[in-house]
This record gives sequence, structure tokens and C-alpha cells, in this order.
Amino acid sequence: MEPAVSLAVCALLFLLWVRVKGLEFVLIHQRWVFVCLFLLPLSLIFDIYYYVRAWVVFKLSSAPRLHEQRVRDIQKQVREWKEQGSKTFMCTGRPGWLTVSLRVGKYKKTHKNIMINLMDILEVDTKKQIVRVEPLVTMGQVTALLTSIGWTLPVLPELDDLTVGGLIMGTGIESSSHKYGLFQHICTAYELVLADGSFVRCTPSENSDLFYAVPWSCGTLGFLVAAEIRIIPAKKYVKLHFEPVRGLEAICAKFTHESQRQENHFVEGLLYSLDEAVIMTGVMTDEAEPSKLNSIGNYYKPWFFKHVENYLKTNREGLEYIPLRHYYHRHTRSIFWELQDIIPFGNNPIFRYLFGWMVPPKISLLKLTQGETLRKLYEQHHVVQDMLVPMKCLQQALHTFQNDIHVYPIWLCPFILPSQPGLVHPKGNEAELYIDIGAYGEPRVKHFEARSCMRQLEKFVRSVHGFQMLYADCYMNREEFWEMFDGSLYHKLREKLGCQDAFPEVYDKICKAARH
Repeated sequence: MEPAVSLAVCALLFLLWVRVKGLEFVLIHQRWVFVCLFLLPLSLIFDIYYYVRAWVVFKLSSAPRLHEQRVRDIQKQVREWKEQGSKTFMCTGRPGWLTVSLRVGKYKKTHKNIMINLMDILEVDTKKQIVRVEPLVTMGQVTALLTSIGWTLPVLPELDDLTVGGLIMGTGIESSSHKYGLFQHICTAYELVLADGSFVRCTPSENSDLFYAVPWSCGTLGFLVAAEIRIIPAKKYVKLHFEPVRGLEAICAKFTHESQRQENHFVEGLLYSLDEAVIMTGVMTDEAEPSKLNSIGNYYKPWFFKHVENYLKTNREGLEYIPLRHYYHRHTRSIFWELQDIIPFGNNPIFRYLFGWMVPPKISLLKLTQGETLRKLYEQHHVVQDMLVPMKCLQQALHTFQNDIHVYPIWLCPFILPSQPGLVHPKGNEAELYIDIGAYGEPRVKHFEARSCMRQLEKFVRSVHGFQMLYADCYMNREEFWEMFDGSLYHKLREKLGCQDAFPEVYDKICKAARH
């Protein structure tokens, strides 16, 4: 009770301070105060509401009964748009600030908003090893349900609020991707409402062109209304091995070696400087040594990236048993390491014990309250990028990241990229091992200028046949964009399905001009 009273008193003092200083001043210069007093409690309320709602819906088995009606409602909206003359492009009616992506596209204000209220798990079929879900189902919902019945997704991307639709229409990755590929590669079927209002189901053998074109298309081929995703048996723990490695050449060699070992269920690296990293490898297990059990997801525990850094500072290897769901969301509480820039003392033990149970704030609420001034400051002095490059180019890529943006820590996550049709595939005809290099934070390179530095980085990624995740700021022009991505199948289907007058091209939807 005492923390709640203290919080209320602080909130009152904060309101008085805002009245004196002005809201914009406080949001820019003392953002942590606003986040701690308002966004953290509000985020907790959101989480409780959606958790209770998902539990009730699943227990009552109401989602499958309501799903078909909701899909028919979407079809009706699309047909009404056509009857009214198809005057503007269509997009989902979900507000831009609700997405995990940093952009809030202005196209939402000018396009026809199609309301899509599809946020439930429809079916878990353990015989076929498939889960059927609606597009707004989050990774938090999926892990809460599946792990409770002994199953999991082969690839379960990190943050709780990531949605199935975003991970399919964009992309998703996790430390098991060296075995299973990207999120799209564990999907077995998509169900969509097309530009003419018709319903279609696509699989690798049925409407296969559409099945392979949907990933990375950002909702520009149709509205996703359901997806079928593979599930695999889960175990209670992840047996995780931590190994500090020094020297860039040794880091790249060790990481490549571990990524090629199929007996590793999970492979991840955190690079703390150009020549210092901790490489983690894990396997699922039902047995754990009690003395090495670490429930890293508990609110009072240190942030995961800080915990990992201790192995580097003490120059020792380590072995821990982490509960499976804790492992899957190990970076959630600190939003990887982004929260340290918002709440500088967030990893302090006192803060964790008193208020850690409310962390993290919703990314959507952070966006909603950001304001134009702060958004521009973040754009010019903050980087959030994931670049996917061939593993053979890792050493060259890390040098380029150092020279162009100089952001640490850097997240390293390997994945196998199959040779399949679509926007993203290897250069040759065989599957190839790639790596996601994730840079999140304030650039330390001298005279950093967002546009020129990011264009230089994008140029390098294109030169090695790599790809840029489309949730982030993209500075490429149209020609450069289609040099990076294979648009042959995509453009063929846009013409075939009548998408040119119904949806913007993916470049127009994600480019910088559409984000402000």
C-alpha cells in the first residue's frame, strides 16, 4: 500500500510542476518523471485488461464462433469502399501509435480505414501441431497460453506486444532462427480479404504465389484475417551457457561456429564494443540444477543485458537454467536496452523492488505521448535499426556499424534464410546463414547526421545482398529499395489482384515521407 500512496503523492507534485514548467518542457527534459508516474501505471492497466480478456475468450471458446462474423464485416467494409468509388487507398483502422514500430504514418489520416478487430487465438491443434490465430494476437498471449499446455512456437520473437500480423506482414526473428528461419518460415497458411472483398486461403501448395508474397508486404496485398503457425513441444527451462569472447575475429568465428550447430536450440550474442562480446547458447530441458536456476523475468531481477555484461566484466563463463517463458521475454522488461535512456535509474535495485512490477511502459503509449519536438530529437539523435546480412560478411558489417553509427550494445541473432520466392531470399539457389545486427541507442560517432549516416549503412547492406527490417526508418529512394528487395512476384500479384488502386506500394508505405 505504501508504494501506491507514495506514487499518488509524487503524481500530485508532478502535476503542480507541469503547471509551472509546461508539459512540453517536462516531456522533453524530464521524460522519466512522466513515464514513472503515468505511463507505467497505465501500461499495467492495459496489460491486466488484455490478459483477462484473452483468458475469458479462450475459456469460453467464443473466438472461433465470432471470427467468421468479424471476417464478413471486413469484407462488407471493403465492398462498400468499392461501391463508393475506390477514391483512396485502404489501410487497417488500427491507430498508428498502437504499433511497436517507431513510425506513426500519416497515411492513416488520408486512407480509408478498415476496422479489423481480430485479436484472439482461435484454435490449438496438438495433433497437427498447429495454432490458428487472428492477426492482432500478441507474443505475450501466445506464450502465456502455449507454455501452459506444454507447447511453444519454434520462433517466438522477443517483445510481448509484437503481433502475429506485424511479424508476418513485416518480419520477426528470435535466437532459434538459425534452426527455423524467420517468423514467416514457421507459418503454414494465411487467410486474407483481398482488394475486391473476396476471401482467400493460401499455403505453400494452394495459392502459393500469394503465400510467398505476403511476408514483408506490409499489408499492401490484402488484409490478413488469420494465420496458421507451427508449434513444437516445449520444455520447462532453457539451459543457457554464457561465454565472454574478446577480439573481433574470435567473436565472429565463435558466433558463426555456434550458429551452425543444430544441437543448439538458441544462439544469441551481445556485443558491448567492437572487440568484446558475450555469446549465449541454449537448449530446452525439463531438468534444472536448483543452485543455477535464474528466474530472470521476475520484476526485481537485474535487466538481462546488464546481467549478461557481468560475465564480460568478470571474464568468466557461466551456466544458468532459465524458465522458458522468462527466456523468451528476457529483453522485454528493459525493451532490450532502450529503457535506460528513458528511466536512467531503472536497473537500480531500489527502483526494481518498488516499481519493477510495472515495467516496461507500453511502446505504444511512449509513442502517443512523444510529441513532435521529442520525435524530431529522437530521429536525429537516436537509432533503432535491424540489418540482416550474410553471416560471411559479419566482420565487415560490424566494422561498418562502428564507423557509421557507433552504437552499443549490439544484438546479434543468426537465422537461416531459405531459397524461396518473395521479397527476401538469398542471392543463390540454396539456403544461406544470415545474421540480424540490431542497433538500438544513441550514436556516438562524431557529427552524426541521421540521413547521411543511415544511407551509408543502407548502401553497405545492399552491397552484400542484405536487407533492412521495414519497421525502422528507411532512407532509400525507390530504385535503391527495389535493388535490395526482389519485387518480381510482389508486383505481378499486385497487378493480378487489383491492388494498385486499393493499397499503396510497400515502398510508399514505409518510406520516410509516409512516416511523419
